[in-house]
Amino acid sequence: MDIVDALAADAGLLAVVGAGGKKTTLYVLASRLDRAVVTATVRIPIFDEQVSRVVVADDPVVALDDAGPADFPLGLVPEREREDRYRGYGPATVDRLAAAHDGPVLVKADGARTRWLKAPNEREPRIPDAADTVVPVASARVVGESLTEERVHRPELVAEVAGLEPGGEIRSEHVARVLASEHGGLKAVPEGATAIPLVNMVDDEELETVAREVADEVLARADVPRVVLARMTAAEPLVDVVER
Repeated sequence: MDIVDALAADAGLLAVVGAGGKKTTLYVLASRLDRAVVTATVRIPIFDEQVSRVVVADDPVVALDDAGPADFPLGLVPEREREDRYRGYGPATVDRLAAAHDGPVLVKADGARTRWLKAPNEREPRIPDAADTVVPVASARVVGESLTEERVHRPELVAEVAGLEPGGEIRSEHVARVLASEHGGLKAVPEGATAIPLVNMVDDEELETVAREVADEVLARADVPRVVLARMTAAEPLVDVVER
C-alpha cells in the first residue's frame, strides 16, 4: 500500500480537515495522481509551485474544460485575495467541479493557521457534499506540548473535545479524542463518505510510537477503517497503516 491507496485518493473527491499538514498532504497526493485537481473551500496559501498550473476562475468547470494534459495537477481557485493567499470556492461549486471531472479532486476544507491540532467552530469545516473521502489530520508532534495557541488552533474548543484543561499537557489520548469526535475530526463528514484519520509528522521512532498510540485510541473510539501514519515531507511519505 502506498500513500494514495492508504488515503483512498485515486478517484473521486477527497477533503482534508484538521491541522498538522493538510496542504502538504494535498500536494503529495497531487504529485502521485493522474489528472488531479487541487482546490479549496477555505483560504489557501499561494501554491503555484506545487502544481503544474493554477487558474483563477469564477467557474472552475469552465476552467477545467479549457485545461490541457500538461496543466495537471491543476490548481483551481476563484480569486487571489492577497499576495500570499487565494480564496476558496463554495462547497456546492466544488461539488459541480467533482461531477464534471474524470479524475481526483483534492480539497482543503478547513483552516488551522499552521498549528498542529484543532477543533472546528460552528462554521467549520466546509466539506463538499460530494466528498468520497474525508481525511482528518493531526500532528504527532503536538503530543507533549501544552494546550495553548502556540501549537493548537482554537485551543478552547480542543479543550472541550479532548477533556483537557487549557494549558494542560497534550497526550496521545487527547489527540485521538479530537480526531475521533463528531465535534472534532469527524464533524460534518457527509453521509456515504469514508473518514480516514491521518497522523502526520511521524519523523522518527519516538514519534512513530506516539502515532501508534493515537491510532489505537482512534480505532477504539470511532468507526473508521484505518488510521494512516505519515511524514508528508519525506520521499516516501507513508510510515504505516493501522487497521482494525
